[in-house]
Amino acid sequence: MSPVESIFQEFIDAIQTATNADEFERVATRLTQRLGFQQFAYLSLTGETPMLISSYPKSWTSRYFQLRYQQLDPVVRRARAEHALFSWGGEASALAGNREQRRFFDEATTFGIRSGITVPIRGGFGRMAAFTLATGDRDLHPERLVADGKDLVHLVGLHFHCHVAARLDVPSAGKLAASELTQRERQCLAWTARGKTVADIAVLVQIAPRTVIFHLENARRKLGAVSIAQCVAEALRRGLLS
Repeated sequence: MSPVESIFQEFIDAIQTATNADEFERVATRLTQRLGFQQFAYLSLTGETPMLISSYPKSWTSRYFQLRYQQLDPVVRRARAEHALFSWGGEASALAGNREQRRFFDEATTFGIRSGITVPIRGGFGRMAAFTLATGDRDLHPERLVADGKDLVHLVGLHFHCHVAARLDVPSAGKLAASELTQRERQCLAWTARGKTVADIAVLVQIAPRTVIFHLENARRKLGAVSIAQCVAEALRRGLLS
């Protein structure tokens, strides 16, 4: 098992046992440090009251919500508009956005939040969440980490969201039962959730790669997802892969 696979497996094992916000924070904090970042934040905007689980300084998060920065934050605004993981911060942020947004980034930097990578997580009816790994280190370049480990971080963000949603607050959407996915569809989705490629799954399940794609696409249509990543997240959230 490679170091990256070991980190991911440890995270998956640990998050299975988390039952409250403090435990989720401890699991994500350990993962954050092992991946070379300093802080993390999970922000869910599913209603009028945002939910945050993070290792950011409490003085910053209190100020963030007091001043309703979630409406100004360029990272949150971008997460609302995009589906793919993205990097942010660094020198580019000093020149991007309007004056208020630049001032926001300057202020965040004073709390050790200089740059990072974010996984947007989209739901129906305007629901969204974002999972972020951040650092105050000038020498850490998130865009390089995105290139090297984006699949791992993407899976981590989806798993974190799904377990939080299942145990803390997010209502279930849809009535699809596990029996409505075939055994092969559940197998292929379960391996995908563990970071395996189509080629890997073909070997593990002993079917052709094109058949793996066929099963994944069938599951995607059944769950009403726009991508395989969203399909995996939805299947996890509904408990279809347990």
